[in-house]
Amino acid sequence: MTTNVLLGVYPDVFTAGSAFAGVPFGCFATTNGSEWNSDCANGLITKTPQQWGDLVRNAYPGYTGPRPRMQTWHGTNDETLKYPNFGEQIKQWTNVHGLSQTPSYTDTPRSGYTRTRYGGTGDQAPVEAISMSGVSHNLPVDAAAAIRFLGLDTTTPTTATPTPTPTGTATPAPTGACRVTYTVSSWSAGLTASVAITNTGTATVDGWTLAFTLPSGQTVTNSWNATITPASGALSARNVSYNGTLAGGATQTFGFQATHTGDAAKPAAFALNGTTCSVA
Repeated sequence: MTTNVLLGVYPDVFTAGSAFAGVPFGCFATTNGSEWNSDCANGLITKTPQQWGDLVRNAYPGYTGPRPRMQTWHGTNDETLKYPNFGEQIKQWTNVHGLSQTPSYTDTPRSGYTRTRYGGTGDQAPVEAISMSGVSHNLPVDAAAAIRFLGLDTTTPTTATPTPTPTGTATPAPTGACRVTYTVSSWSAGLTASVAITNTGTATVDGWTLAFTLPSGQTVTNSWNATITPASGALSARNVSYNGTLAGGATQTFGFQATHTGDAAKPAAFALNGTTCSVA
């Protein structure tokens, strides 16, 4: 279920995902305060491919980059997240990729399994779906097949490796103004922060560092699209190898997870390469 959500919300972070006994992106959302959606779990929520696809696209308005490939597995006897969710996932992700729901390839990788591929016939098709006859929610995980789909079974990169941004001891000089959008989602003892830096100046920033101070009690546990040091207090979020260029008018995003001791508030101020940013 989480794989569907992560691929929908963060298409700029993930290249592919493998979902075992999941539901479509947006299916499990509730509006009544409940953490369990019985209609979705029981396979009672059906939508057109376009409607499912729009849910994903609306999660990141304006995103025009590549979409993650999806591999989904489901048992026909799933008693927790009923089997119709398998077909709804196929409808959703084929639509997200602009594909027909007619498989490009169908085979039986093992007895009782039916595998369909959409938009391609190889091990890394845009969408791959494996139906497991007679299998319950506690389905066996074929790790090798998932690893192969994710492209992790080879030492040769499947795409060109980005040229690293040169780094050194000197921080690049401030170049124009900036704006930061900081969105936080918190729970009892943790939070996830999404940060967007927009260069509102005209000159390109070649290598960026965003400085900000976390409220007391917050400690970063992991991050993506940036290297954050230290873990608490006054932090520096530095670009990684593939996103160091910030052209005039452009935006770069990064995020992190953190623990907190009761205060999940946002930082009060941000500075990009020493220049104070406005906060959206």
